[in-house]
Amino acid sequence: MTKKDAAMTAAATTGPADDAALLGPAQVRELAERLEVRPTKQWGQNFVVDANTVRKIVRVAGVGASDVVVEVGPGLGSLTLALLPVVKAVTAVEVDPRLAGALEDTVRRLQPDNAARLRLVAADALTVTKLPGPDPTALVANLPYNISVPVVLSFLEHFPTIDRVLVMVQLEVAERLAARPGGKIYGVPSLKAAWYADVELAGRVGRNVFWPAPNVDSGLVSLRRRKPPKTSASREEVFRCIDAAFLQRRKALRGALASWAGSADAAEQALVAAGIDPKTRGEQLDITAFARIAEARPADAASARPKARRRGNAS
Repeated sequence: MTKKDAAMTAAATTGPADDAALLGPAQVRELAERLEVRPTKQWGQNFVVDANTVRKIVRVAGVGASDVVVEVGPGLGSLTLALLPVVKAVTAVEVDPRLAGALEDTVRRLQPDNAARLRLVAADALTVTKLPGPDPTALVANLPYNISVPVVLSFLEHFPTIDRVLVMVQLEVAERLAARPGGKIYGVPSLKAAWYADVELAGRVGRNVFWPAPNVDSGLVSLRRRKPPKTSASREEVFRCIDAAFLQRRKALRGALASWAGSADAAEQALVAAGIDPKTRGEQLDITAFARIAEARPADAASARPKARRRGNAS
């Protein structure tokens, strides 16, 4: 055990932070001005300025003294400061070099007793496949809107020890992630998230808790990991099937999966073998059904691939 691990273990968990140990609106603006930080659309930056909101995120996440939390996009530290008194450790992943450089100083100034619980990773979250320190048990974050779905899926894939996720994202994204088969907004994000976890909408968040205020409302979405569907098909094969099915979501699967299977007839063969009516649309099926279809794909269709989606567009 390293000295830092020992310090984290020895530190007494004190419970929710009081207001003096959190960032309020004036402190956020003052800190941003001192760092010469202007929130940018490039990194989807909207900083939380409301103490009750970050406390709610921590409470709804259900994390406690045994949890090692990874936080993506800590920004100025609003949520980080709410997490540190409650959990064993926080690993914060921040892409903005100015914010990454200032976060540890902010924690030492406002919560010196909890500073040893923070680990900082200065990196693009979409490139992170390993983290320092103990394995993370939860992902809790106010995610940048422009990368929210890819980040959630990437961390669930690369860090199997994460069993809980509670993220604040654009409300529309939260609703898509939690959507059920048959709905208008059900699609690729819903299905890919369902491969890893049970997904629920966990609340709405107004615009006035952010600086600057975004143009849309936000939502909390909760994911609880469970075992993926039983199938001989790999996750990659199942996801390629999902992508193909929703490239033209209004098409019946016999046609939508033609390029993926090698032909419309081959797609029909796979669908029938999976117990699916070829006239069914992708939006009507759950993740288990797509796993069956991928498993039934003709062996000679391995070279067929649907067009790749742009990174960050998983809707």
